[in-house]
Amino acid sequence: MKNTRIYLIRWSFFMLLSVIGFGCSSSSTEEEITEEPEQPETPSPPASETNDMDFWLTKGDRSVTLKKQDDILSFNSNPNGNATISVDATTTYQTIDGFGFSLTGGSAEVINSLSAADRQNLLQELFGQDASDIGISYLRISVGASDLNAEPFTYNDLPSGETDLDLSEFSLEKDRGVIDLLKEVLEINPNIKIMSSPWTAPTWMKDNNSFVGGRLKEEYYQVYAAYWVKYLNAMKAEGITIDALTPQNEPLHGGNNPSMEMSASEQTEFIKNNLGPALREAGIDTKIVIYDHNCDNPQYPISILNDAEANAYVDGSAFHLYAGDIAALSTVHNAFPEKNVYFTEQYNSSTDEFAGTLKWHLKNVIIGSMRNWSKNALEWNLANDATFGPHTEGGCIICKGALTINGSSITRNVGYYIVAQASKFVPAGSTRIASSIQGALQNVAFSTPDGKKVLIVENDGDTNLPFNIKENGKWITTSLDAGAVGTYIWE
Repeated sequence: MKNTRIYLIRWSFFMLLSVIGFGCSSSSTEEEITEEPEQPETPSPPASETNDMDFWLTKGDRSVTLKKQDDILSFNSNPNGNATISVDATTTYQTIDGFGFSLTGGSAEVINSLSAADRQNLLQELFGQDASDIGISYLRISVGASDLNAEPFTYNDLPSGETDLDLSEFSLEKDRGVIDLLKEVLEINPNIKIMSSPWTAPTWMKDNNSFVGGRLKEEYYQVYAAYWVKYLNAMKAEGITIDALTPQNEPLHGGNNPSMEMSASEQTEFIKNNLGPALREAGIDTKIVIYDHNCDNPQYPISILNDAEANAYVDGSAFHLYAGDIAALSTVHNAFPEKNVYFTEQYNSSTDEFAGTLKWHLKNVIIGSMRNWSKNALEWNLANDATFGPHTEGGCIICKGALTINGSSITRNVGYYIVAQASKFVPAGSTRIASSIQGALQNVAFSTPDGKKVLIVENDGDTNLPFNIKENGKWITTSLDAGAVGTYIWE
């Protein structure tokens, strides 16, 4: 009996040790092989964690528009099964000139209709660097009228049959509204970059003597080069430096009002024999940027750059995306990697809804152009009125500005948020850095001059997607709804 009692006591003690973990090592090994740790989709960090990354969000349903989120995003090294966007600041690409819009004559007209106080507040919001501003850093303007002016004009319009070979009738006055507004912008951001593009040469220089279509007569190539020199010097005298020019907006589209066609061979001849030498002789260092049309014809700029004499005067090529694929920018970059590429225009249609436009433009215009070497990304019209005017007869009637100005009321449209998700956080002088594409998570990353990292992500899928942002072996976990765009900023 005594031996039985001792046996029972020993057996009970052994079982107790097994329960608290001092035995059965083989079962522990089996658990490590077969069981996976539980992974929450988006773990809630402890209250003691500090925020390592700011996050600004715009959603396609407009429930959130350019709003800083309260999420606590802390770097960690806890494994999870989410897609991971890896950011590598040691791999660098192009330097960024800026993000913005075209300041058309129509834009200037409706902005100038505001009271002085309202106009100043709006310009500060658009071009300033304060917490409530969006920091637009690049503008494109037309040389003379675009189709989003009330009427077509150039700076040297003459009665039919007359010519002005010495350009004595040249005057900027028809563009006084744009010029005076630019001066106000420059007071807010004196470093803003400005690109100029003509929709047409003066009609007396053209073979059809019309604002619509036609071509520049070869006999006026040198006079038109002198017209450019007069324009650039006159703008300089107004205190406005033009950083870059394109010889012709949409040179393969002669149906707009105004417009002018210019083939690749014509542009080559004009640049190497007239425009380039004229600017050099005048001591003007404004960049010459060729093409300025759709991504479906990269051969146009390539053919100009293949001409050694023209190539010497050319800084780079500009693109729109009404046809073709944004990868055309890389096609031209890869052919001539020493030359720059630019993205200079994409319009928002009055017939398109907010969500689809936000999604498409973030993927293609902002992220797509940047990942294909562009130094800038510009949407089309900055502002118009409630009827999508002003515009010329035959000009665009459905181009929706980033702003709609109706009396004293200002509505911020989808174009405003498309640009602001980049311009507010990626200043001129930033450098694109490497970031990995993960499925529907379209993205692009930058290093800013003050040492911050910025990642812009657009969820191009149909469901909410959780994901990681990883740098230097650590990551944060976040998520975006379908069609939403997030901008993430960290040191």
